[in-house]
Amino acid sequence: MAQKKLLLGDEALALGALHAGLSGVYAYPGTPSTEITEFIQGYPLTKERGVHCAWSVNEKTAMEEALGMSFAGKRTLVCMKHVGMNVCADPFMGSAVTGANGGLVVAACDDPSMHSSQNEQDSRFWGTFALVPVFEPSSQQEAYEMMRSAFEYSERRGIPVLMRLTTRLSHSRAAVSCVDDAEAVPQNTLRLPANERQWCTLPVNARVRYKQLIKDYAQFEEDAVASPFNRLQDGPDKSLGIIACGIGYNYLMENYPDGCPHPVLKISQYPFPKELIHKLASMCDRILVLEEGQPLLEERMHGVFGSDVQVLGRLDGSLPRTGELSPDCVREALGLPAPDLYPASEVLAPRPPALCKGCGHRDLFTALNAVMKKDYPQGRAFSDIGCYTLGWLPPFEAIQTCVEMGASITMAQGAAFSGLWPAVAVIGDSTFTHSGMTGLLDAVNEKADVTICISDNLTTGMTGGQDSAGTGRLEAICEALGVEPEHIRTFVPLPANYPEMERIIREEIEYHGVSVIISRRECLQTLRRHAKK
Repeated sequence: MAQKKLLLGDEALALGALHAGLSGVYAYPGTPSTEITEFIQGYPLTKERGVHCAWSVNEKTAMEEALGMSFAGKRTLVCMKHVGMNVCADPFMGSAVTGANGGLVVAACDDPSMHSSQNEQDSRFWGTFALVPVFEPSSQQEAYEMMRSAFEYSERRGIPVLMRLTTRLSHSRAAVSCVDDAEAVPQNTLRLPANERQWCTLPVNARVRYKQLIKDYAQFEEDAVASPFNRLQDGPDKSLGIIACGIGYNYLMENYPDGCPHPVLKISQYPFPKELIHKLASMCDRILVLEEGQPLLEERMHGVFGSDVQVLGRLDGSLPRTGELSPDCVREALGLPAPDLYPASEVLAPRPPALCKGCGHRDLFTALNAVMKKDYPQGRAFSDIGCYTLGWLPPFEAIQTCVEMGASITMAQGAAFSGLWPAVAVIGDSTFTHSGMTGLLDAVNEKADVTICISDNLTTGMTGGQDSAGTGRLEAICEALGVEPEHIRTFVPLPANYPEMERIIREEIEYHGVSVIISRRECLQTLRRHAKK
């Protein structure tokens, strides 16, 4: 029986996966993808069917775990934000060569405008890079429906499928028509691959598989032309043709609620349907490309058509080169008059993010500043990705760098060997287990002169308080990696403890080797939640 639910795009995707016979979701939290896994974790069907839904330590392990479930014939979903694709690149690229057995969908949620990210990376490039199909829903309804199609396609073609969402689709709500839980597709039974030998990427085997993948990619292109998610619709005004990718189609139709007068090619399944693109180009002399993210298709259009067809979009300034698409910028690119809007409020002031009042990160930075700025002004603090990255902002300005997950320890090590002293690294507990442990092992093996501060708030705080893989184990992990036990120090970050905190920081800076300081106090947000429970 059909029913309607008000769902975020992330939630629609998650429910679509559950209703498509999902057996496991593997993910590391990262905005704007986090709600996919959280929805699955809290949905009744998950417990009823025994769907795996625990968080993975990082995106690489998530991809590998999901690949193992696919090998066993079950349908599995991997979720991450766009930069997480960099972390899982090795197994993701390998999965295109091994192929899939049970349906395998990788959901990558991009963050144009960098609301909570360090770049505007476009995950569609991974589809071209790995030679795998990409699905890009244009609405919450399509996100729900696409999941079943994506799993079926993955199994039919024996290939992983990349599902790409962007922030506005992930984090906006719409009414979604869906089936009742009782009508969900049954989970697959255990079924090993018909050809297990293709799952070993030993070069002698991988060369054979790669040649097959090239042949298969031609089939993927034919499938994209025939896909119900891609369609070319005619229009009377052929002075302009429009290619609308993913949510770009949604923005286009907001400006034409009664129907677009121009020919429109909607693209939500890749590889790019070349045949449909050539048909559109034969109808129009100018083509406007609406694609969220980087001008991936627009650049290819220039290469294919040269000066024969005028291609408009982000590269020629018709649309902003950076940031998200919006109905307004699409309207401007179409040359439509501006709508009558309420004037922007002059009362509202921008509210940049800041560390919560009473947060333990604040106390660590206060103590670290007291030591570094007074006694070691020549030193530098290398930081990482998490709530504590806000320590770069006033009033603390306690850290100097943040590049990507895990870079704090390794950058401090490189600086130390260049002669910089003291070289301090600041990293969170979840980031440490995500990708900091290998850097610590490097530092131990090299006997680096670094002081590492793990700011442990007992959770993955930046993404909403998910479980942290290292909770209760950090000291044991550091000792197992070779840090001398007497140089693994712990304190509670509170104003009353500032003298002790400053003393410990000084002592470990003065120790010319690898030392780890663990600053431990629970995140206030999770503390309040636990208190309510």
